[in-house]
Amino acid sequence: MRMPATEFDIIDRYFRLPAQRDDVVLPVGDDAAIVAVPPAKQLVVSTDTLVAGVHFPENTSARDIACKSVAVNLSDLAAMGARPAWLTLALTLPRVDEAWLDAFAREFIETAARFGAELIGGDTTQGPLCISVTALGLVDAGAAMRRDLARAGDAIYVTGSLGDAAIGLGLLRQGGVADDSAAWLVDRLNRPQPRVDFALLAASCCVCAIDISDGFAADLGHVLEASGCGADVRLDNIPLSPQALAYFNASGGIDWDVVLCGGDDYELCVVTSTANEAQLMQAARQSGTRLSRVGEITPRQGLRCIDAAGETRPLPGRGFEHFSART
Repeated sequence: MRMPATEFDIIDRYFRLPAQRDDVVLPVGDDAAIVAVPPAKQLVVSTDTLVAGVHFPENTSARDIACKSVAVNLSDLAAMGARPAWLTLALTLPRVDEAWLDAFAREFIETAARFGAELIGGDTTQGPLCISVTALGLVDAGAAMRRDLARAGDAIYVTGSLGDAAIGLGLLRQGGVADDSAAWLVDRLNRPQPRVDFALLAASCCVCAIDISDGFAADLGHVLEASGCGADVRLDNIPLSPQALAYFNASGGIDWDVVLCGGDDYELCVVTSTANEAQLMQAARQSGTRLSRVGEITPRQGLRCIDAAGETRPLPGRGFEHFSART
């Protein structure tokens, strides 16, 4: 009978691999990792925590949890125009489930590798299921996209489509997946695709960007607050997937609260000068990314949502917030 795995058994068995990147001087296995930052580069660092029952349903598969835990962090790097390099993982487990660990570790490492990132360290401990990842990326000195650089007259674009993940979560709460369309929407919740390739191309022509994690309205609001400006957004330009449109058509019409405030999209909202719009669209074509112009930055403070008739609609809810009454 095999003895229960210890913390160090888990690290050795599932997460200790030979260094894959030349800039990893000391990988998993010591008190800390050592990496080499190239000259003329700046280090971009982001941390996200996923908690069972808060950021993913309790019955989410190990592979989906692993994929999402990597993707949400790489989405933050993409918003800064940074190329992913290294990851650390703090994994809290209620118990040692070797089948779960094997599936999680394989997906985590494979997902990171697809974007050129390598796991270099972290921690394991016992407790309620919780995954904290720190992602580190590299950007040319002074070239990072930032949220405080939007200016009046700039154009606002978003990648992909909005609202899919929020619909997927709603479907899970209603009892599950009924068809391929519903399965696709749930997949958008569980397996977001960070827009890394697009961001690396777009960074040269965008003044700022933000990843859409808490909802488009809330996250664009962070840009507006940091930049001291406002925005007009045209609802008929907001990109919706065919699956989302089918869902809304069957349920009585588009729910703009879901689309604009639902969260978990992990798309990018990017802001560029009108002079650079053609270059931005070329970046979208080159990376195979759907890109939609949804509005423009204004000198007047606040976010206005304008419908197809030109009428200003009341702003929907504020988006996902921790420590709020909304869950």
